[in-house]
Amino acid sequence: MAHILIVDDSPTDAYLVKNILESQGYQTSEASNGEEGIQKAKEIKPNLIIMDVVMPGLNGFQATRKITKSEETKSIPVIIVSSKDMESDRAWGLMQGAKEFLVKPVKQAELLATVKKLIG
Repeated sequence: MAHILIVDDSPTDAYLVKNILESQGYQTSEASNGEEGIQKAKEIKPNLIIMDVVMPGLNGFQATRKITKSEETKSIPVIIVSSKDMESDRAWGLMQGAKEFLVKPVKQAELLATVKKLIG
């Protein structure tokens, strides 16, 4: 089954996403900030990354850009899941290399449909 990396500094949000994914048989790993997310992406080479935006240090936009521009990790699709709900945030996230942009609180059906679309 596919391995998904969840990058989110909110334990509550990460737990919610983890439960949704694991209930469908996906394997998950977690990182609590952008730097750790980049490191784990290189180490475990997940099939997909779910990325929060507002985090201490390196934010999700910066981490997404580094992941999608690096030779080592550029093939890993990134879904940004954020409470930022402006059209400009969505456009900026996609410009950083994200494949999709979902708004928190994420809906289970929407998350699973997006994951399936990107990794089957």
